[in-house]
Amino acid sequence: MLFVSNISSLTCMDIGRFKSETLIIDSLSLSTDLFTEVEESLTFIRKNLMVEYIITGEPKRMERYDYPLEAIREVVINMIVHREYRDSGNSIIKIYDDRIEFFNPGKLYDDITIEKLQSGNYSSRSRNRAIAKIFKEAGIIERYGSGIKRIKNACRFHKIKEPVFEEFQHGFRVILFNKKLDEGINEGINSLYSFIKDNQGKRVSQIEKELHIPAKTLERWVKQLRDEAKIEYRGRKKTGG
Repeated sequence: MLFVSNISSLTCMDIGRFKSETLIIDSLSLSTDLFTEVEESLTFIRKNLMVEYIITGEPKRMERYDYPLEAIREVVINMIVHREYRDSGNSIIKIYDDRIEFFNPGKLYDDITIEKLQSGNYSSRSRNRAIAKIFKEAGIIERYGSGIKRIKNACRFHKIKEPVFEEFQHGFRVILFNKKLDEGINEGINSLYSFIKDNQGKRVSQIEKELHIPAKTLERWVKQLRDEAKIEYRGRKKTGG
């Protein structure tokens, strides 16, 4: 599955761009090695997303997709790593105007429940330990057990509706929505404050990497929270947080 040079019947993934439940305007079927499946599926999804171009004053314009690409990447990688490959069903991704549905054969592994998944109160386990280990060594997975948290954080800071995680039929489904939240001007700062409360001791550079907030924006928000005495820096300059 990892290094197959031709068609693999075990790794089938179907991806479609839907205008309605029955009308498909673009599609892709993959039966490749797992590394190629990651890249080709992400390329197809990105091609079928809406994108706006933001002029920032810099020589290069900034692209903003209607979904956070880092969340999509995390979902796709989790699908491939945690899929039940003994199930004859295919992994399926459906792209609609207002949402993307990711379905994977195989329900949650071991004693993990939706409630534990949402709360983060579980130890990371995988039914495919060899795949998970190789993806980790290849740098595709950054940390075990952090995918759901990263997906939720990415959606929060993209200011879109919270994703849905559910067991569905004989497998597991994730739904991402592109609906923008009706947020006030301080929502980004409030979200950062909530993240810091849940992850005390982080350095600004670590927060920037995890939440994908532009460095200048993050520094401005952190300063505002410190000025309001909501957070404080503890420890030495190079080792504190």
